[in-house]
Amino acid sequence: MSDKQIDLAVLDMAGTTVEDDGLVIRSFERAATAAGIPEQGPEREAARQYVVDTMGQSKIVVFRALTGGDEERAQAGNAAFEAAYAELAAETGVSPIPGAAEAISALRAAGIKVALTTGFSRETQDKLLEVLGWNDIADLTLAPSDAGRGRPYPDMVLTAVLRLGIDAVDRVAVLGDTASDIGTGLSAGARIVAGTLTGAHDEEQLRSAGATHVVPSITEFAQLLLAERG
Repeated sequence: MSDKQIDLAVLDMAGTTVEDDGLVIRSFERAATAAGIPEQGPEREAARQYVVDTMGQSKIVVFRALTGGDEERAQAGNAAFEAAYAELAAETGVSPIPGAAEAISALRAAGIKVALTTGFSRETQDKLLEVLGWNDIADLTLAPSDAGRGRPYPDMVLTAVLRLGIDAVDRVAVLGDTASDIGTGLSAGARIVAGTLTGAHDEEQLRSAGATHVVPSITEFAQLLLAERG
């Protein structure tokens, strides 16, 4: 057991604690046209691949990249994406990753604080939390706008450290399903930066991004942290 126990778990939402079911890509398909990306052809295909590769990042940042920094087009695409995601989530429903709620409860019961983070807007995150009945499940919820910058920057992790009164970044563990999540955790100096196989990126992508651990799901991540506490 480490001399310094983990006191904070920073958990991604879609693909990590919440089932994605392809909603991000389907929402992008609806939003890309609003951003001025042709409906067919190589530009659309390249844009779709970029969305997959940058999964987990703040969506406005993704649309800025896709539109070459055209802020008006980026904002139009981002607004259309958020609206499409909310609509699709309402149509199809959203559900937690199996065992996610139980894992979060177990971490908090053991004295580990939990922050839920997202690349979506605050409004979309709030809708997800409401649909899931998760308004009180975590100690803190953060969207990029709450912290300054989204993934892969360290802002959301560091904001959680400050707001929850954690003594040091080496008492933090981060879990996510994308290379962007791993980048965030490493940039923030978290001691455990784990990838989960329930979302967008596979084990090779997560390890290449620098993951300290790769776990099948949040259940095993919680077991890892609880075991460290003895």
